[in-house]
Amino acid sequence: MNKTICELFAGVGGFRLGFENTGADWKTTWFSQWEPGRKKQWAHDCYINHWGDIDCNTGIDISKVDKTMIPDHNLLVGGFPCQNYSVAASKSSKGIEGEKGVLWWQIRDTLIANNPSFVLLENVDRLLKSTASQRGRDFGIMLACLVQLGYRVEWRVVNAAEYGAAQRRRRVFIFGYKKNTNYAKRMDMIETGELIKRKGFFARAFNIEGFGSMKTTVLPYHDISNVSAKQLLGEGDKNGNTDLIEMSNTYEYAFLNSGYVKNADVYTCETSAKVEEPIKLIDILQRDVDERYYIPAEQLEKWVYLKGHKKIERTAKNGHKYIFSEGTINFPDPINKPSRTMLTSEATVNRSTHIVADPSTGMLRLLTPIEAERLQGFDDNWTDTGMPEKFRYFCMGNALVVPMITRMGNILTGIFMHE
Repeated sequence: MNKTICELFAGVGGFRLGFENTGADWKTTWFSQWEPGRKKQWAHDCYINHWGDIDCNTGIDISKVDKTMIPDHNLLVGGFPCQNYSVAASKSSKGIEGEKGVLWWQIRDTLIANNPSFVLLENVDRLLKSTASQRGRDFGIMLACLVQLGYRVEWRVVNAAEYGAAQRRRRVFIFGYKKNTNYAKRMDMIETGELIKRKGFFARAFNIEGFGSMKTTVLPYHDISNVSAKQLLGEGDKNGNTDLIEMSNTYEYAFLNSGYVKNADVYTCETSAKVEEPIKLIDILQRDVDERYYIPAEQLEKWVYLKGHKKIERTAKNGHKYIFSEGTINFPDPINKPSRTMLTSEATVNRSTHIVADPSTGMLRLLTPIEAERLQGFDDNWTDTGMPEKFRYFCMGNALVVPMITRMGNILTGIFMHE
C-alpha cells in the first residue's frame, strides 16, 4: 500500500514533520490549514515555506472544500479543536449536521468522500469527558461515526513527558482502520486485553506498565459503510439513520484513557505508561538570550499575583454571588523536570505563561520562540518565516509534540508494508 497522507487542520506541519522523521517514504498528497478570523494565514504560509503548496484550496476554510476533489490518500491525519459536537436533524435532508462542532463533520465528510484505509487523529484529553452535562457524549458520537463508516478504532491518552519529551502535554490520539484491511484481520484474532496492553497500535508505540479492569458498553449502531458518498454528502442517509441524533440527546459514558471499538462493542480501561527518561526543561533552554525576554521589575508584582492562589467573590449575570478560586502555579517554573503544557496564550501576560530563572543569569524571563519550538520537538526557527513573534508562540501552543507522531509513524510504516 502506498504511504500517502492527507493532513487536515495542519497547523505548521507537526504530523507531516513527524512522519518525515521516520525516514520512510511517506507522501503528503494534500493538506488544509485555515485560521478563522485572520486576514493573514501565518500557519499556512509557514507550512508552504517548508514544503511548498499543493493547490489553491489548501489555505481556505475546509467547509468550503469539495471533499471529492481531495487527492487519493490511504491515511487521513489531523489535530482538530475540541468543540461541542451536538447533533441535529438537517432541515433539508434525513442526514445529520453538527451545530457547533463543525470541524468533526468536515473530518467525517472527508472520510466518506475519500474512504482511506487508516485515520489518525489528535485532540485534547478532556474530549473523553465532554460535555459537562453529558460526560463522554462527544467522544461517543465520534466513535459511532467511525464505526458506521466501517472502521475499527483504538484510542489512548498520551502524556508526552512519559515517553521522553520535554513537556507534560496530555493528548488523546484516535487510530481507525477499515475492517477489511489485513491489519484489521490480524487484530481481530487477538484478545481485546492483549490488544490494548501489548499488541495493538498504541501499545506498540507507547509501552504500558499498568493495566486496570476492563469496562464495556455498546454504541448505538447503524451500518452506513456501504452508502455512497453522494448520498451521504449531498442527499443525506437514505436509510433514515437517527442514531447520532439520539446519542446527542441522551448519551453519556465514562470513557477511560485507553480503549478499543469493534463494531458497536466498546472496551475501555485505565492504563499507565512504562515511563521513559524525559527531557528536562533546562535541557532545551537557550543561553545568552535577548534582554527583551526578561521580566521588567515593574511587572514582577503582577506576575506574582497571576501565579498565586486566589479566592474572589464574583456576581453572575443573574445576580448570584459565588467564589472564584485558582490554585498556585509554580513561580518560576522548575527547570529540573519537563515543563507544563504550553498554551496558545504563551506570548501574553497570563498565569499559564512559562516563567523561568535563566540558568546563566538567575534572572526571571519568558521562554523564547526557539524554546517553544523545542518543547514541541520542532527544529529551531521552524516558525521563523516572517510571522509576528506572538504568533510563533500561538502556533506552538496549537501544535503536536512531533516525536510522538514519529513513534506512531514508525508503527504505521510497518503496518503499511503488509497491506
